[in-house]
Amino acid sequence: MSLNHKKRRMFIVLVIFTFLYTGIITRLGWIQVIGTHSFSPHNVDLVERAVAQRREKLVLDTGRGMIYDRKGVPLTGEEQTGLAIFPLVRYSLGESEKIGKLGHILGVTEAEARLLLLNVKHAGFWKDKNGKIVPLREDQAQQIRELNIAGIVPLPVTTRYPKDGVAHHVIGYIGQNAKLIQDKYQEDLDAGVLRTTSKVGVAGLERAFQPFLAGVGEKSVSYFVDGRGNPLNGLDVRLNQTENSFYPLTLVSTIDAGIQKQLEAAFDSSPVDKGAAVVLDIKTRDVLAMVSRPDFDPSKLNTSPDTWKNRAIKQAVPGSVFKIVVAAAALEEGIVKPEDHFTCHGQLGKYGFSCWKKEGHGDITFEQAFEQSCNITFAEIAKKIGPEKLQLYATKMGLNQQIGWEKMPFYKLGKFQQLDGEDKGRVFAHNVPNRDEGILIQTGIGQRDVQLTPLQAANMAAIIADDGKKQKVRIVQSINYRNGTTFYRFEDRPLDGVDISPATARTLRFFMGGVVDHGTATMLQGLPWQAAGKSGTAQTVVQGEAKNNQWFVGFVPRESPRYAIAVLAEEQPTSGVNQAIKLFGSFVTNLAQEEKAAAAARHEAGR
Repeated sequence: MSLNHKKRRMFIVLVIFTFLYTGIITRLGWIQVIGTHSFSPHNVDLVERAVAQRREKLVLDTGRGMIYDRKGVPLTGEEQTGLAIFPLVRYSLGESEKIGKLGHILGVTEAEARLLLLNVKHAGFWKDKNGKIVPLREDQAQQIRELNIAGIVPLPVTTRYPKDGVAHHVIGYIGQNAKLIQDKYQEDLDAGVLRTTSKVGVAGLERAFQPFLAGVGEKSVSYFVDGRGNPLNGLDVRLNQTENSFYPLTLVSTIDAGIQKQLEAAFDSSPVDKGAAVVLDIKTRDVLAMVSRPDFDPSKLNTSPDTWKNRAIKQAVPGSVFKIVVAAAALEEGIVKPEDHFTCHGQLGKYGFSCWKKEGHGDITFEQAFEQSCNITFAEIAKKIGPEKLQLYATKMGLNQQIGWEKMPFYKLGKFQQLDGEDKGRVFAHNVPNRDEGILIQTGIGQRDVQLTPLQAANMAAIIADDGKKQKVRIVQSINYRNGTTFYRFEDRPLDGVDISPATARTLRFFMGGVVDHGTATMLQGLPWQAAGKSGTAQTVVQGEAKNNQWFVGFVPRESPRYAIAVLAEEQPTSGVNQAIKLFGSFVTNLAQEEKAAAAARHEAGR
């Protein structure tokens, strides 16, 4: 190879390296000068990220609006004083006398206190073995302040999702979800109100009311460290907060924390691992309690949708609970009278259709067929009613639609719904030949394609107990400013469809009372309040194994109804006691006893 050729190649290589070097320098210069605050298509703020790498931050309050129950009880935690511990406390471990006094104040030995401080690698609060922040009394906090130990300071802190919190599925949770922000809050993203890394409501009320709960910034304390985690000299612990007397907004829900705890306790003491229950105030259609199982910990989120999905607003096969709709249609249309007779031999004679009672019910009236949940009778009645009337009366009973409070337009949100992710339910699947006799009789007993939610089931009981009157169901009463004044109060909203007549509602109430007195729910006899309702058992298949969805839907007290209740126990064995009925009974017993005790206490206080 000639000398000139070698020089030419060297020159070309040098030029290439020069261009690459120039490109790299130019790119670095652009990043450091021009793109510092908006690097890459994701608009990453490099300065903020660099600062964050050297900053230890302890969040005292997320800055989101609080959620309360109907009586003002906080559902998203309340402020308490906790012991904040920063890693710089390691420089105070030589002060044995102070460490000993700290241990005495906290109720631990000096060795235990020293071990606690020695293991601190990041800023945090003193917690018990269950991971719950240990609250300090005011006298404890004052004594600790007087010790003046560097890196230890009592601070007010609000844990948004306390360990002993209730109504997890109602409240939902917050988390980082860049796609949700880009899909739903692009305007806030463009305005800089949100970033793709911001925490937003991902489920429940947290998601439905995200624009109102978002707040004006978190309250935190922070300090800066070097690459080894040592505090940087001259940069003390700093408090960061935004003061605003009006924001964040807060929610006053319709939930009664006391009733919610009782319903959760009833579930947790039962063998039901999967299911849901709803308690409604019959007159207002406010949700007083709503439980879904399995439960989840919103502070340590399991991303499996099986846990955080709110089953109370998700559709399930209702089984014989749907016979309420069939009975309403038959009575209202004059197709059948309560005293009309039917014959049940246990088998229909075609389609393989049978009654749950293999030997049959024999000669039976319509009223008795409702009480005993006779499949053969309701198959015959469904054929007489026809698919159009079944659809119509499902709507009259609050099915086939979302029944949670909604309005359009609502501020700048377009269509607004209080219940995030609520299912509509259905009677017939799309494009199914609903006039087919086999399909129609399966539909008449709540099988085949019929779906409804526990919320709809509870509302159906409320409609019957309230003489057929319908309205949307609320789970939030109002949005308030931080100072307590009202931002918006949620008014009553109509529910689509014509009402059933008061006469039909009264007959259904009588039928539902008979279910408890001498029908399929006699185990509910003897409750502190007389109950009325309808049981249901829906056949389903789980991983190839036959299971039952067990239901009970009813109201109490029978003579002057106040509470409408629906209980669903999913994927139960195909034999044995109906766990939904049993759970209904234990809950009502505890609720009645609690109200009696509270009334006695009020009476005693008034003497």
